[in-house]
Amino acid sequence: MSRPVLYLIDGSSYLYRAFHALPPLTNRHGEPTGALFGVVNMLRATLKARPAYAAFVQDASGPTFRDELYADYKATRAPMPDDLRAQIEPMLAIVEALGFPILRVSGVEADDVIGTLARQAAAADIEVIISTGDKDFAQLVNSHITLVNTMTNTRLDEAGVFEKFGVRPDQIVDYLALMGDSVDNIPGVPKCGPKTAVKWLSEFGTLNGVIENAAKVGGKIGESLREALPKLPLSYQLATIKTDVPLAQKATDLVLRDADNTQLRELYARYEFNAALKDLNTAENSVDAMPSAPANIGGDVATANVSVPEPASLLDPELSRKGSYDLVLTQAQFDTWLQKLDAAELISFDTETTGVDPMLAEIVGVSFAVETGSAAYVPLTHDYPGAPLQLDRDAVLAALKPLLENPDKAKLGQHLKYDMNLLSRYGITVRGVRYDSMLESYVWNSTASRHDMDSLAKKYLGYNTIHFEDVAGKGAKQILFSQVDLDRAGEYAAEDADITLRLHQTLWPKIQAETGLASVLTEIEMPLVPVLARIEQSGVLIDADKLRKQSSELASRMLEQQQQAYTLAGRHFSLDSPKQLQAILYDELKLPTTLKTPTGQPSTNEEALEGLAHLHELPRLILDYRSLAKLRSTYTIKLPEQINPHTGRVHTSYHQAVAATGRLSSSDPNLQNIPIRTEEGRRIRQAFIAPPGWRIVAADYSQIELRIMAHLSQDTGLLAAFHGNQDVHRATAAEVFGVPPELVDGDQRRAAKAINFGLMYGMSAFGLARQLGIDRGEAARYIKRYFERYPGVQEFMESVRAQAHRDGFVETVFGRRLYLNEINSRNQGLRAGAERAAINAPMQGTAADIIKRAMIEVDSWLGDRSAHARMIMQVHDELVFEVRAEHVDDIVAGVRSRMAAAAELHVPLVVDIGSGDNWDEAH
Repeated sequence: MSRPVLYLIDGSSYLYRAFHALPPLTNRHGEPTGALFGVVNMLRATLKARPAYAAFVQDASGPTFRDELYADYKATRAPMPDDLRAQIEPMLAIVEALGFPILRVSGVEADDVIGTLARQAAAADIEVIISTGDKDFAQLVNSHITLVNTMTNTRLDEAGVFEKFGVRPDQIVDYLALMGDSVDNIPGVPKCGPKTAVKWLSEFGTLNGVIENAAKVGGKIGESLREALPKLPLSYQLATIKTDVPLAQKATDLVLRDADNTQLRELYARYEFNAALKDLNTAENSVDAMPSAPANIGGDVATANVSVPEPASLLDPELSRKGSYDLVLTQAQFDTWLQKLDAAELISFDTETTGVDPMLAEIVGVSFAVETGSAAYVPLTHDYPGAPLQLDRDAVLAALKPLLENPDKAKLGQHLKYDMNLLSRYGITVRGVRYDSMLESYVWNSTASRHDMDSLAKKYLGYNTIHFEDVAGKGAKQILFSQVDLDRAGEYAAEDADITLRLHQTLWPKIQAETGLASVLTEIEMPLVPVLARIEQSGVLIDADKLRKQSSELASRMLEQQQQAYTLAGRHFSLDSPKQLQAILYDELKLPTTLKTPTGQPSTNEEALEGLAHLHELPRLILDYRSLAKLRSTYTIKLPEQINPHTGRVHTSYHQAVAATGRLSSSDPNLQNIPIRTEEGRRIRQAFIAPPGWRIVAADYSQIELRIMAHLSQDTGLLAAFHGNQDVHRATAAEVFGVPPELVDGDQRRAAKAINFGLMYGMSAFGLARQLGIDRGEAARYIKRYFERYPGVQEFMESVRAQAHRDGFVETVFGRRLYLNEINSRNQGLRAGAERAAINAPMQGTAADIIKRAMIEVDSWLGDRSAHARMIMQVHDELVFEVRAEHVDDIVAGVRSRMAAAAELHVPLVVDIGSGDNWDEAH
């Protein structure tokens, strides 16, 4: 017979954790709801477990016995933020309405109340689950007491405590006392971290053992230990959870009451917890009927205008069940699936191949799904010894071609551009590309670090996918997919199609509920997919001989720089070795340390060398050497190696789901990082050439981010400058320096340009001073005069900061969002960085949206002119084309008008266009 369960909820811990983990949500009345939202969902998950006993334990106001022990206890804690304090009473009201007993005991902390109840219940053979994120509770864990963190869906039993901390539960107080706690201001041993504490306790067993053997500990940490000895007993007392608090209730008194659904309905409506309200309205007025949490917590998130990662404990278990998959080896099976595909409203499909480059890889098989949990894999070219007979590849592709090319048959995939490029080489032009789960995840929250299928399945479905390495192996032992056993390959490949469909069914409703995000997906990102596919398939022509010659010249220059460096240093050393360079600069040349590495060593990175360049010739020489080395390894050597043997051209890969602002990036080769202002960079661009009879045409938006700033800020001075077609940097210099525009000199224009662009990136007076080589006071005066002349810009920046703090995100003109996870961080550096991003993101993101819209429009217009022109590259704010020489004028006019019309701003969009035999000439 199973034992009854007592569920003890550390309300104080979860309130703080939810406050800092979730974006700062508000309801329509401006009341903060972020922490409340997190706690409510955790409580609803707890109710699903149906514990016999439960309590919500909250810190009471006033001092505790620990304050009497140590006057400075928690003295360093910042006061509770007002937005958090405002959520305490609503939280307790909801807790009460859900039926949880609430415990608050004066003179002790919530930890002590929980510790006392946990020990009492365990002694009575009641299973105890403490719901918390506080490591201090690990000291209570035993065979009857377990910790659960519902925010990370992790549990800690006795073995788990040792695995996580490296010590047993009975050693946790010793461990905490040694390390101290900066949050609670528990002294501990200065500079004693987890590894040191574990080492000492492994060697000496207990805190008393460490104290007794303090004389044996060497080094500076030993000195710190011996200095801390007088306070260690106090640290131990402060870290120990009391388990003998006199309480009015016993564990068996803590029985859940029936929920007050009328009160809950009112509270959920007020705080706009729509998914919770919907569940409540469809339940049968009993706790038993209440789900653990919304199957899709995006319901509440959407209302509150934020994106929150779904804790696994809040996910719909139906989404994580295994599917039933077919391995299609006969014509009859294939015909059955063709009928399913023909009848389906949406087809999720995927290809399996021999490699990651779609312009070189060979197709191995295809998989499909049309309903959740059901999918099929059609193997085509598995060729390992003993592989079963498979359907003919050409016949299968011929049968699928009408479906895949039908623009009215909606298609779905995960990173479908890859499959489109691959299939193009087999004569199939995929049309009807309606959704892409990777892009749905990206549009929903571009700040998320990963949008690959395995990560998304874990995050949104609670599903552990079969990884490629699971079936093909790793590293040198990895085999081609064509060598994978069909049974295993079939399960892996079919699962890809099935999980993609499940992700779409989870993500698309979230996005649909947000009009701005839905338009970003359906009007920008999805229409761009076939455009990028065509650009990648076209590729660009490279003059390999020119690059090889440049590579040789760069090598000669680098050799000269090495010799110069040896002379400056007074000895030979490796310019590529940070350690040797560190010794030269800081130990031998005695240059000051301006930056340090994470391990505390003097840095030799680019920023550090720039800071030293005015003090000695060597740092500048090293920077020049590194610049040439990077160009040589990345471009002059590598580009010729990347020429496709079948097409004779280089085919880059564009990435839509990488940059949080919406900017495209590229790889193999990375076209975004070729310098444009240096002679070496221009020579590399000269190697991007037009075929005989064609010309390269380059079209670049002029000062687009400054124009967007004028549009967003509505500053009259900036608007007038752009409408008057003025040199904006010269106009800014005239305003800042108080001189007529015609008298602005080069240094003044350069300073104004630095201000114009620097302020968009949140540059401080310190940063501007460093860039211009002036003192900070003078830089501050420049900025002050700038804002006096352009007050609309300052008002815009202040309003964006305020909106970011309120909503947790900023938006582009077209509704793309950038979430700012650290905007309300207590860490000033992180918060300042988020504020800088908040100012820049609307401009950079809007610029990204504009050029994407332009690409879609220009590509559509070029559809009937494909014999005369093709788009071959996108780099920053520039589009590059190959155009037949006799059609250059017509194409230039058409491209210019469509790029200029890609957005309706309060200032004109100006497009600079040139043409030439190579990219450099055209720019």
